[in-house]
Amino acid sequence: MKRIGIGLAILLTIVMVIPAIITLFASKEPEVSLPEIPSPSQLENQISISVYRTEGKRVETYPIEEYIVGVLSAEMPADFELEALKAQAMAARTYIVRRLANKEFKDVPEGAQVTDTVQHQVFMDDQQRRAAWGQEYAWKIQRIRQAVVETQAKVLTFDGKPIDATFFSTSNGFTENSEEYWAQKIPYLRSVEVPWDKASPRYEGEKEFSLQDVEKMLGVKIAITAAAPNAWYQILERTTGNRVGKVKVGEKTFTGREIREKMNLPSSSFTWEMKNGKLLVRTFGYGHGVGMSQWGAHGMAQSGKTATDIVTYFYQGIAIEDYHQWIQ
Repeated sequence: MKRIGIGLAILLTIVMVIPAIITLFASKEPEVSLPEIPSPSQLENQISISVYRTEGKRVETYPIEEYIVGVLSAEMPADFELEALKAQAMAARTYIVRRLANKEFKDVPEGAQVTDTVQHQVFMDDQQRRAAWGQEYAWKIQRIRQAVVETQAKVLTFDGKPIDATFFSTSNGFTENSEEYWAQKIPYLRSVEVPWDKASPRYEGEKEFSLQDVEKMLGVKIAITAAAPNAWYQILERTTGNRVGKVKVGEKTFTGREIREKMNLPSSSFTWEMKNGKLLVRTFGYGHGVGMSQWGAHGMAQSGKTATDIVTYFYQGIAIEDYHQWIQ
C-alpha cells in the first residue's frame, strides 16, 4: 500500500507540474529586436520649426527632424513600406523648408511658421501618437524614425530650389498635370501612370444625392426626361490624367475641381448615373491627384523601388539635396 501511495504521489506531481512547465515556456513569445535608431531630436545641425498647435492654441518648437516624425506619423500609415515612408519624409521636409526659404508665414498666428492641420501638414506629437497607436506604438515609431533618420536633411529640388512637393492618398490610375487642376503649369508636376493604386481601399467610392441637393449645391435647374435621362449634363473635356476637365450641367459649365469641391467628392474623376430618381456618383481615387500618390509610393516600394525611384517618378526632373544651403 505504501508503494502504491508513493506511485500515486509521483503521478500526481507529473500531471500537475509538467503542464505548468509547458505553459510557462509556451507563453513566452520570442523577443523582437528592433534596430538601433537614434532619436531624430538628437541629430546634429538641425534648425527649429515653430508649430501652431490648433487644439491648445499655442506655439510649440521642435527640431526639424522631430517635426518630420510628427508629420509622417499623421500623413502616412506606419505600416507602409519603409521606402514609401522615406519618400514621404522627403516630401514633408521639402514642404516646410520651402516655406522657411520663402518666409511664407502670413497665414499662421504670430510666432509660428506652420500649423498642425491640413491647411499645411498634419502633425502629431508623441502623446497623440501613443494614444492613436496604443500597443503598436513601439514598432510604428521605430519605422517612422528610421524613415526620417535615413533621409536626414534631404529635400527635393528643381532648378536649385525646393519644390512644391504636393501629395495625396490615391490616384484613379494616373496623376494629374498641375495646370489641369490648379492654374499654374509646374514642370515637375506631370501626369504619370499609377497602376499600383488599384490596391488602395480608396480607389473606388460611391455617393448618392437627391436631385434637389444637386441643384442646390451647383446652383442649377436639372430637367430629367424619360427619353434621355442623362441629357441634363455633358462632359466637355477630360484631363491628361483621365479626370473630368469640364462638364456642362443645365446651363452652367464647371471644372471637375469645382464639381468635386461643391459636391464634396473624394476625386474629380467620377461618373454620374440616375438611379431610382437619385444621382449615383461613382468616384475613382482620393485627393487632388497632383504630385505623389501615397498608395502609389507604397506599391512601388512593394515592387522593389527605392525612395529615390519613387520621388523621381512622381516629381519629374528633380534632384535630392541637403537643405542647409538655403537655411542655416
